[in-house]
Amino acid sequence: MSKKRYFIQIAYDGSLYHGWQVQPNAVTVQELLDKAMSTFFRQPIETLGCGRTDAGVHATDFYAHFDIDELEESKVLHAVAGINAMLPYQIAAKKIIAVADDAHARFDATARAYKYYIHFQKDPFKLNRSWLLKDKLDVNLMNQAAQALLNFTDFSCFSKSNTQTFTNNCKITKAVFEELNDGLVFTIEADRFLRNMVRAIVGTMVLVGKKEIDIEGFIDIIDSKNRSKAGQSVPACGLYLVKVEYPYIR
Repeated sequence: MSKKRYFIQIAYDGSLYHGWQVQPNAVTVQELLDKAMSTFFRQPIETLGCGRTDAGVHATDFYAHFDIDELEESKVLHAVAGINAMLPYQIAAKKIIAVADDAHARFDATARAYKYYIHFQKDPFKLNRSWLLKDKLDVNLMNQAAQALLNFTDFSCFSKSNTQTFTNNCKITKAVFEELNDGLVFTIEADRFLRNMVRAIVGTMVLVGKKEIDIEGFIDIIDSKNRSKAGQSVPACGLYLVKVEYPYIR
């Protein structure tokens, strides 16, 4: 029987895992998902994800594709429940979607969105899920910096060095900080993201919020294309992949 391609949509709390991608000496989300699916389907399954989240990063909307003998529609629903029964509580399968044989979870994504959470008072219920920051921030200045991002496409200054990307160009369509009752959330959407990009952007905008650099200084950092000029990479615990869009999935 010929193989059929499917997408699986999952969500996960990344606190316990060394990121998405399989690694030789660490437990990852992909490793546990592939094991659960291989056990359920009784054949080797290797997924390919829509991206590569780092250790400690979370996802509420993540897609991976895999190939398997074509499934009856009733078995698809059964598969989601069966796979969930074999996954740890921190990883949840949401649905399985039949797609074209050449559909690709990574390269076909047309947009992605992340959120980054910051809180200002110690809260045990935010441990590993938000960044505790005790500095006072000027959110209006940070939003001015966020809007400036929309005027650029080359974000080399926010990219991890020595990555195997063919370009450091991204088209950011939304970047905004919103105040919450107990902190801040930064939302950013783009066609693609570079390794460590969101955490580096937030770390640099925090410097703006603390008035250690002004908006012109922020723009100069982007123009420099130099990672060493930008701010620290903020902790992974506050970062969530919240949306991945495809032209054929609604």
